[in-house]
Amino acid sequence: MSDGTIVAEETAATGEATPTEDSAAKPPASKAGRNLPAALAVGLGLGLSLIAILLWAPKVLVGVIAVAMAVATWEVAKRLREADVLVPRIPLLVGGQAIIWLAWPTGPQGVVGAFGATVLTVMVWRLFDHGLQATPRNYLRDTAISVFVLAWVPLLAAFAVLMLDQPDGNLRVLTFMILVVCSDVGGYVAGVLFGKHPMVPAISPKKSWEGFGGSLVFSVIGGLLTVTLLLQANSMIGVLLGVGLVLVATSGDLIESQVKRELGIKDMGTLLPGHGGIMDRLDSMLPSAFVSWLVLTALL
Repeated sequence: MSDGTIVAEETAATGEATPTEDSAAKPPASKAGRNLPAALAVGLGLGLSLIAILLWAPKVLVGVIAVAMAVATWEVAKRLREADVLVPRIPLLVGGQAIIWLAWPTGPQGVVGAFGATVLTVMVWRLFDHGLQATPRNYLRDTAISVFVLAWVPLLAAFAVLMLDQPDGNLRVLTFMILVVCSDVGGYVAGVLFGKHPMVPAISPKKSWEGFGGSLVFSVIGGLLTVTLLLQANSMIGVLLGVGLVLVATSGDLIESQVKRELGIKDMGTLLPGHGGIMDRLDSMLPSAFVSWLVLTALL
């Protein structure tokens, strides 16, 4: 029985369907298979907290991002090690923090330098993590996946820090966050109401083309409004940003879905009720941070 699904049993006397005790005890789930009230409460709380930080103490966001990336990296590394992929956690955690924190005072140069140094550290660490006399097992696979995790989590997140350090950086970060939420909400609403044609059933059976269309509509409208009202910029930049973020946010969601499918898990963690782990909430945000930084840096 899948989570949140009510299973009915026929009674011998009446033939009527009655919920089982287990199903009655579980909170109602949405069509997407989540505890919707919990997901909404957590999402609203996180969103309001981030908006408050961006408006009144934007530099605090650097620390929030650093903590979130440490937790997300730990979640991914833990799941990989459960699947016997021995990614070196200490270099990934320390190097990830260096990537985030150096983005603030030194810009892209610090990010590239920290990323390169961490990649080299991971390569050497994995070579000798069984001792000097032992022959490394699955060295190439584990090292490649470690570099993938480093790029997937802290490197992409560093672009949010780089964006924050630009003129009106807090508003730029707020713009990209609003557009990702617009994409998620539009996709969910359109998918639940109209979703009939699976988009990529082999990776994510619940994603539909109708949901993708809803994401485009919501995100383009959100882009027009935020870029015009918050950033005081050309509305066409908002259209471009809205379309671009839908593409990369959807791709980011699919990438994590495929990773979880290969690992045989539903969620990366359990920290956020209704969402899963921190990484389950960041899958679409991380690539969107890079694209937002690229578009807004080039066009504003």
